[in-house]
Amino acid sequence: MERLICMGCGAEIQTENPAAAGYAPKSALERETVICKRCFRLKHYNEVQEVDYEDDDFLEMLHQISDTDSLVVQLVDIFDFNGSLIPGLNRLTGNNPVILVGNKTDILPKSVSRNKMEKWLRREANQAGIEVADVYLISASKNEGIDALAEAIDHHRQGKDVFVVGTTNVGKSTLINGLISRSAGVDDAITTSYFPGTTLGFIDIPLDDTSSLYDTPGVIQRHQLAHYVSDKDLKLITPQKEIKPKTYQLNEEQTLFFGGLARMDFEKGDHSSFVCYLSNRIPIHRTKMDNADHLTETKIGDMLVPPDEDSLKKMPEWERQTFRIPEGKHDVVISGLGWIMIPEGDVTLHIHAPKKVKVSIRESLI
Repeated sequence: MERLICMGCGAEIQTENPAAAGYAPKSALERETVICKRCFRLKHYNEVQEVDYEDDDFLEMLHQISDTDSLVVQLVDIFDFNGSLIPGLNRLTGNNPVILVGNKTDILPKSVSRNKMEKWLRREANQAGIEVADVYLISASKNEGIDALAEAIDHHRQGKDVFVVGTTNVGKSTLINGLISRSAGVDDAITTSYFPGTTLGFIDIPLDDTSSLYDTPGVIQRHQLAHYVSDKDLKLITPQKEIKPKTYQLNEEQTLFFGGLARMDFEKGDHSSFVCYLSNRIPIHRTKMDNADHLTETKIGDMLVPPDEDSLKKMPEWERQTFRIPEGKHDVVISGLGWIMIPEGDVTLHIHAPKKVKVSIRESLI
């Protein structure tokens, strides 16, 4: 029997096990374009079916790229750069050249300099040990920057295959749909969604008679907040419009709650401005540190939302991390939630966040 691949997620089509990846009823095999039941339900009803893949399965698939002679396009989420950059990418992709693409530029404030952003991306990638051949900025959902990127891909690939890689929910499938629409006039060729783990295998899109563009499975980064919230809350924490920065003047011993998903205690420092870059739908609550523990124990999921009830069942307990901020402008990043731009000076902070969610310091993006 001919081997069929789901054009929505890349899984191999099978008709035996409804609970496994790639299942489709036999009647679906008669269609011109075959997609699995999971992609059909996701596309038409926004339903997500769990599959029996482990996190390492996706990494193992990506490791196959190291045996090829190809071009790699690494897509990162500008809003969650630290959470969406794949560490050790070169080990997975070998000696193949890498184009770094920053997606979702439409959600950053329009005042941000694109030139500065490109330099920042190149520097941060270099510090992470990733050598890049070029850097591009796009908004896949708004179809901005796609033409320039497509020309760059064609220039750099020199007739070779192209692999688009990234973490879950970074916008790979949206980008590839944009590239397909640009070249072939076909819309929504592959499945896209809010939800992590939509693409389950390599999806092969021919570029010419001898080479292809491949959508690859999203690498799962368990330190991203997206993995510990409900589907409803995932939509709240994922920005859909330009972020409106919120500035708070804080004294020592004051606290900011970001909904009930995390909190920042300003332990030590001069009266200063803290600028918060989060989804516009996340409410921020200011209080005294003396009152913060009580609110954490009694008001999360009540006055402090999100999380909703489903998220509370999934979310690990909070842990406190203390940061002494170095000289210069820096951001405190809570992976998948956003970041707080910290004023220059001698500042000590405590960040309370779910245990598995990564909190880090970086040079300021803005």
